[in-house]
Amino acid sequence: SRLAQGAWIAHRSGAAQLARGATPQQVSKMARRARGLVVLGTAAFVASRCLDESFVAPGASTAASRRDMFAGGVGALLGAAGIVEQAEAYDLMPLPYAYDALEPSIDKATMEFHHDKHHNTYVTNINKALEGKTQPSLLELQKTAIQSGPAYRNSGGGTYNHNFFWQELAPTGTGGAASSKLADAINGAFGSMEDFKAKFEAAGAPGARFGSGWVWLVVDKDSKLVITSTPNQDNPLMDGVEGTPGIPILGCDVWEHAYYLKYQFRRPDYMKSWWDV
Repeated sequence: SRLAQGAWIAHRSGAAQLARGATPQQVSKMARRARGLVVLGTAAFVASRCLDESFVAPGASTAASRRDMFAGGVGALLGAAGIVEQAEAYDLMPLPYAYDALEPSIDKATMEFHHDKHHNTYVTNINKALEGKTQPSLLELQKTAIQSGPAYRNSGGGTYNHNFFWQELAPTGTGGAASSKLADAINGAFGSMEDFKAKFEAAGAPGARFGSGWVWLVVDKDSKLVITSTPNQDNPLMDGVEGTPGIPILGCDVWEHAYYLKYQFRRPDYMKSWWDV
């Protein structure tokens, strides 16, 4: 299984690091990060099944919250992998590719600042907010983030959103077409892939999403694809979120720090180029 493979990789990596003089605390952190990446990959696979499974297991009550079921399932995976710990369990996710892998769409300097400074700040601040408190999985944290206060909403949301963002991107030239089922769903909801892209870009334009925020493609409570946007570091998993709640399957960061070094005020140009990665 993915979890078994991840545990073996973490074990081998830890042994090698101890041999090179790393402290047990450093080894533990690296092992936790390896397990986390494996589980996040598994969670991404679960998300990819949402359209096929309609979120509800056979025999489940139709009154049950599909979103809660999804969050609980992935949260269980995170707990099984040892991710649910006291404060420091939220580590800065390493990029799954080089800083320059997304050029020319997203430049190296932007990736360095975006990941190492902005994303890292969100991780640091949510860990501070949770010091001495019971720490849920990062996914479970999203549900009540708005009600829990600014640190949970902004830093907890920012940590989750950026983890999601890095994983959905692929080095230039390595991406592929949507699966036939996803393409059919997009065509059914928006008319065509090109129409979908145009509507997605329009939702992220400065006139539609003024200031900082995100644009999302989500699967809503009726298992339909919907384009929505959220302010700041909110996301569609949060109770009480502005826009359409649901399971995010695609998200574009339209904060200025995601594009300003290369595109300055030209957010639409950034979004058009973003499709290439």
